[in-house]
Amino acid sequence: MKKLIKDDPQHLEWYTQRCLLNQYIYKAYIDILKKQLNQTGDVHILQRMYGCEWDDETGEVDGFVQLGYDGEDFIAFDLKTLTWIAPKPEAVITKHSWDRDRPGNERWKYLLTQHHPELVKIYLDYGKSSLLRTELPSVFLLQKTPSSPVSCFATGFYPDRADIFWRKDGEELHEDVELGEILPNHDGSFQMSVDLNLSSVTPEDWRRYECVFHLSGVKDDIITKLDKTVIKSNCGKIEILTSN
Repeated sequence: MKKLIKDDPQHLEWYTQRCLLNQYIYKAYIDILKKQLNQTGDVHILQRMYGCEWDDETGEVDGFVQLGYDGEDFIAFDLKTLTWIAPKPEAVITKHSWDRDRPGNERWKYLLTQHHPELVKIYLDYGKSSLLRTELPSVFLLQKTPSSPVSCFATGFYPDRADIFWRKDGEELHEDVELGEILPNHDGSFQMSVDLNLSSVTPEDWRRYECVFHLSGVKDDIITKLDKTVIKSNCGKIEILTSN
């Protein structure tokens, strides 16, 4: 995005003006809805979500516009018919009013099928170096005390489409394991861990266990054998994020 703004400073100005303009548009919408729904001066929330989908193989484009009012779906745009769908009776008046605004609906069609897909293509072109990159993690075996579970900890990977698990004799384990969630690192990469409870595992059986890390789009997994000699204490050495 920094490169995009540097190459095309008007792009940021366009977004800024849209944000400023939307303040007045949304306020006008809320004032109209309050009158239609016979509401007073309490706090009300209007949300609008719109976007497009572009298939780079077929060239097919689809788009959507949805509005919510006070936390509930209120009205949505049908791109095929250029009309509005009212999911609740309170939105019928708005539907009829907006259906009559043919130029406005044609503009939505232009935005969803031409303008926004072009933006998607621009963003994809600028974002390829970061969005399509893959970075493999460093993987560690950590244990707080000799009686604690052994944690297989992977950090520094990208993207966040990854799996990590323990397996025994080549079979994935589902008992005596606890999988942590994927968490972000400060540099934009990710980390995750999976714990293995070894309380019922004899020392001679340790060699039958291994940790497997799989990153989407990467053929080869990272496999770490359960070996007492490579287990590290995480105290003061590796920063691990925890979620509340």
